[in-house]
Amino acid sequence: MILAGDIGGTKCNFALFDQRDGALQIRFRQHFPTQEYSRFDDIVDAFLRAARDASASPAGERILAAGFGVAGPVQGRRVQMTNVAWGVDGDSLERQLGTQHVIVLNDLEATGYSLARLDSGQLCSLNAGAPVGNAPQALIAAGTGLGEAILYWNGSRYLVAPSEGGHCDFAPRTEKEIELLRHMKQANGPVSFEMVLSGRGFPVIHEFLNPAVRHPGFDQPNEDPAPEITQNALDGSCPVCVETLDIWTEIYGAEAGNLALKSLSRGGVFVAGGIAPKILPKMKDGAFLRAFQDKEKFEEMLSHVPVQVVLNQEAPMLGAAAEAARALAGTGAA
Repeated sequence: MILAGDIGGTKCNFALFDQRDGALQIRFRQHFPTQEYSRFDDIVDAFLRAARDASASPAGERILAAGFGVAGPVQGRRVQMTNVAWGVDGDSLERQLGTQHVIVLNDLEATGYSLARLDSGQLCSLNAGAPVGNAPQALIAAGTGLGEAILYWNGSRYLVAPSEGGHCDFAPRTEKEIELLRHMKQANGPVSFEMVLSGRGFPVIHEFLNPAVRHPGFDQPNEDPAPEITQNALDGSCPVCVETLDIWTEIYGAEAGNLALKSLSRGGVFVAGGIAPKILPKMKDGAFLRAFQDKEKFEEMLSHVPVQVVLNQEAPMLGAAAEAARALAGTGAA
C-alpha cells in the first residue's frame, strides 16, 4: 500500500494506492482544507483515521512507501510551503508512517512524473504540433499559485527539474497589460507572474478593468471570487468578467510560450493545475495558443510544439505515488 499526497495552499489531497503489474490504482481518497490545520502531521493523522474508518486501511496492513508533491521549493528532505505557514518534513513523516521510503517532491515535479502515465483521455490537445522524440518538455500549472518545471530525457525516462519560475517578474506585452502592471505596482512591491496567473489574479484584473462592477461573492470574506468571475465570463453574463478572462488567458499563453523558449521544449508543453480544466472552452478558443506562439523570430518553431491541457486533477498524487513506488522497488522491498 502506497500513500500519496498533493499538498497545496488551498487543499491537501491524499490517496492510498495499490500497485498491480506496474499500474497504480486508487483504493481510497480524501481531501482536507489546508488553512484549517496548523501542522502537516495533523492532516496526515486525519487522513489515516478516515482511511481506517472507511475500512480502506485494515489493521496490520502497512504503508510501504509514501510520496508527497508540495507547493514550495524542496531543500534536502523538507519543503517550506510558499503560501502556508507550515512545511513538510520527510524525516518526520518516516517516523510518523513507520516507513523508510518517503519521497518529498515539489508539486510540479510530482505532476511531471505523472505525465508518462496519463492516457489520451486525460489530456486535451490545444496544438498537435510535431513532437521531437526525447526532446525537452515543459510543464506550467496555474492554481492557487503558478508552478513551472522542465522535463529532460536521461536516456531511459524523463526526469523533472522543478523551478520557482512562477515568481519571476511579470512581463506585460500590450498597452493594457502595461497599465495592469502599473495598477499592481501601486502596492510598491515586485509583481510576479504568479500574482496574475493564479486564482487571485482574476479579482485583481477585474478590479483594474472596472472597480465599480461588483458581484455577490466579492463581499464575502471567506469567498473566492475567481470561480464567479470565470463562470460569468464563460456564460457571457458580465462583459468585465469576459474581458478579465480574455486578459488572463492571453497572459497565461504568453508565459507558457516564454517557458517553451527557455527550455526549447520541442517534446511538448503541458498545461496542468486546477484552473485550465475549469475554463477549457476559453483555453480552446485560440487566444492561449496565439499568445503562446507570438514570439519574435520563433513563431514558426513554437507552432510545431505540441500543447496539451492535463485534465486529470489527481496527476500530482499519481506522480508522487509513482516515484514512491519506484523508490520502494529500488530497495527490493516491493
